[in-house]
Amino acid sequence: MSCTKLFVRTQFMQEGFTRLWRGTNASLTLAIPTVGIYMPCYDIFRNSMEEFTTQNAPSLTPYVPLVAGSLARSLACISCYPVELAKTRMQAFRVAQSDKAPGVWKTLLGVIKPAKGTSILQSLHRYRFWWTGLGAQLSRDVPYSAICWSTLEPIRKRILGLVDDEASAATILVANFSAGFVAGILASAATCPLDVAKTRRQIEKDPQRALKMTTRTTLLEIWRDGGLRGLFTGVGPRVGRAGPSVGIVVSFYEVVKYALRDTHPNSA
Repeated sequence: MSCTKLFVRTQFMQEGFTRLWRGTNASLTLAIPTVGIYMPCYDIFRNSMEEFTTQNAPSLTPYVPLVAGSLARSLACISCYPVELAKTRMQAFRVAQSDKAPGVWKTLLGVIKPAKGTSILQSLHRYRFWWTGLGAQLSRDVPYSAICWSTLEPIRKRILGLVDDEASAATILVANFSAGFVAGILASAATCPLDVAKTRRQIEKDPQRALKMTTRTTLLEIWRDGGLRGLFTGVGPRVGRAGPSVGIVVSFYEVVKYALRDTHPNSA
């Protein structure tokens, strides 16, 4: 936690108060479509898989959240990855106080700006840079989602099972926030090295080197430079953000679902 305080204090002193929120517009631009794809797809995949496994392979039913979460997260990551790349670069690269911080699309267009004399095919090839580090993102988010949902579902069911009467919006909120909080902490801590590798690939300034980097070589490079401590750089802030974040997203999503079912009971 002391490292986190030191980082925040350094950012504040060097770049000003508003720089602590650099990339917020990109985060908001990313959050809406990501959650809009991720959560409904998870429900769809989980419900269809549970129905299939219950009838044909009951022993596989406990693994449904793992598979459904992985598939839904993969779909959301691939669809929204360019905005994720812009958000990371906006937060990582310092902008002089006299300059205005670039927006999402200006950041994306800036990283693929062609040089003079570049052919059309070469220009189109540079658009691959928008998906630079996608493999690292998937290698982090797929196991993250697998661990998260595999942990969240049993805890949520256990808490809701302790309620004798019919579940209310308050009990759904508490159960989902508690389960999401615990699941987010465990999943974020376990996948921290993959998050470090993803960030290093996304902030690489050399386009040619960035296109050649892989998650494996990046992890080996981090291990060589910093060892175990390097692989878990920033684990405190990551865990501190992931727990409340997962809890808030999951709990409010489930409360909205409950409210909609309560308002339109015949549509369920």
